[in-house]
This record gives sequence, C-alpha cells and structure tokens, in this order.
Amino acid sequence: MYEGDKPLRSVFADTMLEIGLIDPKLTVLVGDISHYALQPFATACPGRYYNVGICEQTIVSMAAGLSHVGFKPVVHTIAPFIIERAFEQIKLDFCYQELGGNLVSVGSAFDYTALGCSHYCYDDISLIKSLPRSQVIYPAMPNEFNILFKQTYANNYLTYFRLPGTRHELEIKDSDITFGKSVLIREGSDCTVVVAGPQLKNAIAAVPTLLALNINPEIIYIHTIKPFDIESVRYSINKTGKYLVVEEHSLYGGLGDETLRACNGLERCNGAFINIPDKFMHAYGTYNEHCEYYGFTPENIVHEIKMLVK
Repeated sequence: MYEGDKPLRSVFADTMLEIGLIDPKLTVLVGDISHYALQPFATACPGRYYNVGICEQTIVSMAAGLSHVGFKPVVHTIAPFIIERAFEQIKLDFCYQELGGNLVSVGSAFDYTALGCSHYCYDDISLIKSLPRSQVIYPAMPNEFNILFKQTYANNYLTYFRLPGTRHELEIKDSDITFGKSVLIREGSDCTVVVAGPQLKNAIAAVPTLLALNINPEIIYIHTIKPFDIESVRYSINKTGKYLVVEEHSLYGGLGDETLRACNGLERCNGAFINIPDKFMHAYGTYNEHCEYYGFTPENIVHEIKMLVK
C-alpha cells in the first residue's frame, strides 16, 4: 500500500522501475514527459527507455514494432496526443495486428485546465473501447495502478491506463482490486451510484446528506471500464431500481453506455448521468472550477438522486 499523497504519475515511474528490474522485456517510451521521474528506470534498464519526443504517431508505431519482436512496450504521454492524434496507429499497428502493449496517459478529461481545450481529452475511453482487443483501466489511487498494471501489462492486449491528476483518496484494500471486477464501496437499497475515477470522492461525500434524507445509496466503483463488470452492476441496479452514473467523460461511449447495457431487460430501471455534455469545452480555470461547472459535486449528486427517488 502506498502512503502519503504521491501522484499517480510518480507511482507510474516507480512501478516501471519495480517491474523493469525483474522483466527484461519491459520497455518504456515517452513523448517528452516524465523524463526526470523515469531516470531511475533508464539507468537501471539500459537500452529499454526512449524519449521519442513530440511525435505521437511515431512513438506508437515504434512500440508496436517492439511488441512484434517480443518486448512489452509502455507508451507514456498526454492523453489527447496519444489517443486522439495517434488513433490510427493504435488501431492498425496494435489492435489489427493483435499485438500487446500499454498506453499510460496523463491529462485526460479536463485535468490540464490551465492549458485549455487543446489539452482536454474527454472522449479517450470511447475511442479505445471501440477497438477490438483493447482494454481500458481508470485507476485513481496509487495501489490501484500498481496492482492493475501488474495484472495486465503482459497479457497481449492493447491496454489503456487513464491516470487522473486528482486522487479519490479512499484506500481500497489490495486484495479487493482485481482487473475486470468492480468494487462495492457501500451497500444500499434506494439507488446505485456507478462511479469511476476521482469522482468516487464526491460520491462518498454525498452519503451523509442522502442518509439524512432517508435515502440509502449503494456505491459501485469502476476501475476497469473494458471489460466491464456487467454482472455486479446489473445485480445492484436490479435490486435498487435506480442508478446514477458519475464520470469525467463524454456522455457518449464511456461508463454510462456500459451501465445502460447492464440494464438491458430489467423490468424497473430509472437512471441519470453526471458527465460531460455534447459540447466542446472552451473554458480555462482550475480542476475544481470545472467540476463545479459540470456538476461534479456532492451537492449535485444529492440533487440527481433526489430526483430519481422522489
């Protein structure tokens, strides 16, 4: 278990060093970010670290070539550039060729609020999900990334790790973190909250107010978006009859779509969503200001659930 407030970007570098020392096939390629943090890996694993610079299509194709000859590549850079700019190379060089590899991003959704819309990326999950032989993991605490990376990095799939800039701060036991399985945070009876990423913190913060209103929410935390734990989510929604999805992603193609599939065929199923609407994000500001604007707050979670159960 990691202690303190270490950001996931730093934990990524620690995990690369830890695995690199025991797996001679692990190779890391970066797009001119985290260069300093990865120097321990570069020193300990000579010939297996490359700072390719700002040429994302090239870095993906290089990684696919390394995978083709037996290495386990990890590509690390900013989400909009590696997912949106290099999507064709991800599709053709990795997934179409049935090669395994790992994409580890920072700056998804609106994490880079000071840099504006060119650095926002709120469709990344939907893009990677659409590709056959892909996996999508959204860890929001250090031990989640460390464990889930170890469970998946060598399984011959293209795996996307979306590292948020903000943690949810709930210490989930290592034994409860399993690839492809959700985590039941609390049992309830009146509404299922299906939440991913840092927004788990706001979902938990909404609980005392909801209980004061005699509303008992069940909270399911999703760290693996694809493959989705449809059975657990379906079981919970079938029990409560209502659900609220909270995700820092476009309303299209993310956690909401997977939850809707889980509801297919249920006799009683009424839901709501807190996500990013079908509009471009133009504003600058802080992460918290963006959360307020788009409704990622405990107060809005309470409001949406009240509307569902009234």
